[in-house]
Amino acid sequence: MISTSYINKKNQLKLFGIIGALVTLIVPFIMMLFNHHDHLGTDQSLCPFKMLTGFPCPGCGITKSLVYLYEGDLYKSFSYHLFGPFVFLFCWVTIIVLTAEIITGKSYFNSLFYSKKLAYGLAIVLVVYHLGRVIYFVHGHTREEILKESIWK
Repeated sequence: MISTSYINKKNQLKLFGIIGALVTLIVPFIMMLFNHHDHLGTDQSLCPFKMLTGFPCPGCGITKSLVYLYEGDLYKSFSYHLFGPFVFLFCWVTIIVLTAEIITGKSYFNSLFYSKKLAYGLAIVLVVYHLGRVIYFVHGHTREEILKESIWK
């Protein structure tokens, strides 16, 4: 059977990667446009884990971190999530590299992008960072304040 697809499977996955990175960058930008009264710091979180438990998940705060990065407040960006600015850089690198790969037909940084050692290392760093955040969160909040962060109270 003759394929009518104009893009092969590898390039299709790269295109999905570009779209995902763009969405990751655009959603916080749109939120920044509507953050006139700095309501992001006081509004209920949309994180399902935090709404159920009252505790932040490992990704909680990255969107707010990107919003404040767009506003130019680097301190507030890092305070919401240490990895927010790095997510911003990673998304741009991903967009540039995957676009170059689609245009040139060559693969760049495959050994880095598909490295198990790098993935495990980043996972360990994220787990340690998250454990620190949870301990800090528990010490800084009462039981009632934690329940207020959830949908149960």
